[in-house]
Amino acid sequence: MRHRRSGRKLGRDASHRKALYANLTGALIEHGRIRTTAAKAKEVRPVAEQMITLGRRGGVPARRQALKFLRSQDVVHKLFSDVGPRFAERPGGYSRIVRLGPRLGDAAEMVYLELVDYVPPEVSAPAPRPRRERAEEEPAAEEQSEPAAEEEPEPEAEPQPEPA
Repeated sequence: MRHRRSGRKLGRDASHRKALYANLTGALIEHGRIRTTAAKAKEVRPVAEQMITLGRRGGVPARRQALKFLRSQDVVHKLFSDVGPRFAERPGGYSRIVRLGPRLGDAAEMVYLELVDYVPPEVSAPAPRPRRERAEEEPAAEEQSEPAAEEEPEPEAEPQPEPA
């Protein structure tokens, strides 16, 4: 029986689960938003918030604790130089889960796990193509399909003399 056993196994052994949490947390810190399943997001959220709390605290011991878990110097640098100071005045609740609906392949509930101050980058719409104005002398669309058979055939090229 699983009485009072917390956490999801997610079909992985303990070391694989710990690596998954570290990778998802690092991706969240690096990108600000990740798309994952609801079960993974619910498990990663407390871990990510703990790492952001370390980033707020600053200092060498907190940096070493974060590096021990995240295993990436670049992610830890971003955590302590960018993400931690952004949440310096916030007393907790650094992330949110936004539901997206079921995944097409297996109907798993998909979510965005994002930092609360995440602003999606604006994707500029492609420039509209200039509209081509029809000339008055162009024939109508029905007439264009039939004249293909009435056109004069191109003259065949003269045969080249074969070298002997």
